[in-house]
Amino acid sequence: MPRLQFEFTEPPLFSTGIQIYVSHVNQGGHLDHAQLMTLVSEARVRFFQHLGYRERTVEGCSIVVADIGAQYMSEGFHGEVMRVGITPADVNRYGLDLQFRMDEEASGRPVARGKIGVVFIDPETHRPTPVPAAFLARLENG
Repeated sequence: MPRLQFEFTEPPLFSTGIQIYVSHVNQGGHLDHAQLMTLVSEARVRFFQHLGYRERTVEGCSIVVADIGAQYMSEGFHGEVMRVGITPADVNRYGLDLQFRMDEEASGRPVARGKIGVVFIDPETHRPTPVPAAFLARLENG
């Protein structure tokens, strides 16, 4: 099976710094794959907050993660600060992808690339609902 590879659009719409704590490191001494998802999820929450939303209330909708994929470029280590950039891409009727890039902040060393697919959900029916136009307008204004 071919390796996952992700292209990242420059520059990111949003970026945030997140430190790698000892709880993020595995027995091999580097960032654990499950903890990578934790750090990326934190960046996703901050992205929505940057736009003025909570994930449970995005223009009356909630969002759920439909899929996620990552490609490691190098190891991340305890104490390093990761700069996580997020850019929306591939908007469709019910959702979009949030492309992410994670680089070690001090050196710029690439650590990971990937994407998170999110779907908008009607909170009453728990069914997919179209992406709200007001949300798309906020994306355009960054």
